[in-house]
Amino acid sequence: MERQPISREGYDKIREEIRVMEEVDMPAIAERIKTAREEGDLKENAEYHAARETQGYMQAKINQLKSKLSSCYIAERSDKPKDSVVFGAVVKVKDLSDGSEEAYELVGPGEEDYDGDIMKILTTSPIATAMLGKKVGDKVEVDIPRGKLRMEIIGIE
Repeated sequence: MERQPISREGYDKIREEIRVMEEVDMPAIAERIKTAREEGDLKENAEYHAARETQGYMQAKINQLKSKLSSCYIAERSDKPKDSVVFGAVVKVKDLSDGSEEAYELVGPGEEDYDGDIMKILTTSPIATAMLGKKVGDKVEVDIPRGKLRMEIIGIE
């Protein structure tokens, strides 16, 4: 699996999420299990079974986040070239089918956000992958569920 870039902020956000789950949420769930266990017969104890299930889901989420971090490397945005599309760049594009303009910021795992004026998309997404390495004036074509998306890169920040 190829390692993907992540910003220091994105990395710290995921690390903090893991820390809270391990140090706050998991001990609270363990306490719920202990309390439910003290109520006696475990076969018919719904609270016990619910807490055990929650514990399993929480551990799976922790493992998933740790795996995500292990497949990333911290990339400093300031180290990147300014004239081509790279991780951390904000790319302004014009949709060649209707002339509308959009802006995308290429981000790492845990930083994606599809609301707002600038959509934060993963560098591994089809749109970002098609734009990587391109320069202002280059045209990009991306296969999407509705067909092909044709765009021209009109600005890179």
